[in-house]
Amino acid sequence: MTDIALIEEKAWIEARRRAELIRPLVEMTRCPRRMVSAAAQALGLSERQVYDLIRRCRLSDGTVSALVPKMSSGGRGKSRLSRAREQVLRQIIDQVYLTGQRVTPQVLIREVRHHCARNGMPAPAASTIRRRLKHLSPDDRRKRGESAQVKPAAGMTPIPQFPLDLLQLDHTKVDVIIVDPVDRKPIGRPWLSVAIDVHSRCIAGMHLSLESPSATSVGLCLVHVATEKTSWLEGRGIDAEWPIAGKPRAIAVDNGAEFHSAAFERGCAQHGIAIHWRPPGQPHFGGIVERVIGTLMQQVHELPGTTFSNPATRRGYDSDGTACLTLQELEHWLTIAIARIYHQRSHAGLGGETPIARFREGMRTMKQEGRSLPVVQNAQAFLIDFLPIYRRTLQRAGITIDYITYYSNGLKPWIARRSELGPLLVRRDPRDLSRVYVLNDETEGYLEVPYRDLARPAVTLWEHRLAVRRLREQNRHAIDEMALFRAIEELRAIERRAAATTKTARRNHARRQPAEQPVPARKTPVAPVTAPVAASPFAEIEEW
Repeated sequence: MTDIALIEEKAWIEARRRAELIRPLVEMTRCPRRMVSAAAQALGLSERQVYDLIRRCRLSDGTVSALVPKMSSGGRGKSRLSRAREQVLRQIIDQVYLTGQRVTPQVLIREVRHHCARNGMPAPAASTIRRRLKHLSPDDRRKRGESAQVKPAAGMTPIPQFPLDLLQLDHTKVDVIIVDPVDRKPIGRPWLSVAIDVHSRCIAGMHLSLESPSATSVGLCLVHVATEKTSWLEGRGIDAEWPIAGKPRAIAVDNGAEFHSAAFERGCAQHGIAIHWRPPGQPHFGGIVERVIGTLMQQVHELPGTTFSNPATRRGYDSDGTACLTLQELEHWLTIAIARIYHQRSHAGLGGETPIARFREGMRTMKQEGRSLPVVQNAQAFLIDFLPIYRRTLQRAGITIDYITYYSNGLKPWIARRSELGPLLVRRDPRDLSRVYVLNDETEGYLEVPYRDLARPAVTLWEHRLAVRRLREQNRHAIDEMALFRAIEELRAIERRAAATTKTARRNHARRQPAEQPVPARKTPVAPVTAPVAASPFAEIEEW
């Protein structure tokens, strides 16, 4: 398996074209011969080759990379960009051409040539660069301001035919103060990411965190959407049904930075998820998810520690003094509010039908038509496709990223021939820097590589950056791993002393929990420290 970030543009475009024709066949339990023949004709392949693509797509959970053509390495009269030149070309197009400045192709060609000359590599031909520009996607052209203005849709948002044909995803800061799990003292408001199935209005997945929205938090929300939730519910001791699980066909999002990251865009493309960015001046575009979030927040306003929606409503209410829920307890409450109340209440926008009933009806219709939702079996592999990307050269001691060295015995065969290897592709989870994932082309997977010094504590990216900033403030220009972790320990000691009196310190301590305690889903419920707060029924759901 080649990492999606390394697939050359021409091969990636062809793989996506194949995916558009192959995926409908993959979703069928039996593929009609006439449809296979039509796909073969459209793709310029034999029927046998189409059946092979269907098989490859099914084995890979429907990923685009499984459909990448097996390219030759070149021959007489043929040329192909090296990985390094391909990377340069992509980078310069993103940074120079896909901007509001609307530079000409000639300016781009000149910039590519200058960059290649500085790095001692031959530049791609001008004709190659111009061909790339002709194949830019509509979304890329929108970055240059070339796309026509999108006319607002008349009336309500069009309803997709089947479940998970379209999700709307958005974030909000929850209107409630939470407390730390040890001292039960307030630490602030968490962020909630919510994905709504537009067809049924069901909440298909969520992610609750103290971290601000990022490509990783979006990926975690999509993992929750795409994976089966029974074990997730059991691990939290929640008696409820949440049957929505599968990869969405498309996702509608706003123009936040997390939705324009390379990790998010390539991750969605890899799994066949089309991205619909909100057109400028189209506030109705994300209306369904925003209204459902608003409905959820109305219920949150009944919880102790609520901040309400504005200071005027809050008045003299002591949000900090009444706060009593931890992050995990709030997640528990939200899950019950969604699965046992919201999904079961009649929805005006569905003609009085409940969201869960509409979802099940849609699933029955899909089954009658021989279709099903592709459910992700390997949640970690799915998430890795949405993690930030790094490229690092392998050294004798291992791989170093941001002053931290990673090593495992699995790297030994590569270290012996590291002079033959280019930069390795590495992905890292910002919630836990104690390990990285290195692409291994030979085994077609990722090699998990831990710290070289296993005695080091797990840290988050946020905590790492804070320590680096502290060292630079101390005029420590030559930062090394030992100084970095010493600074982290000093900051943790300061937080522990301040936690009794400072909300910021308690919040900082709570933000470390994912790294310090990466606990798998529990098989038995953990009794809450305080009495659980009952989720009250939703008010009448407005029509959206």
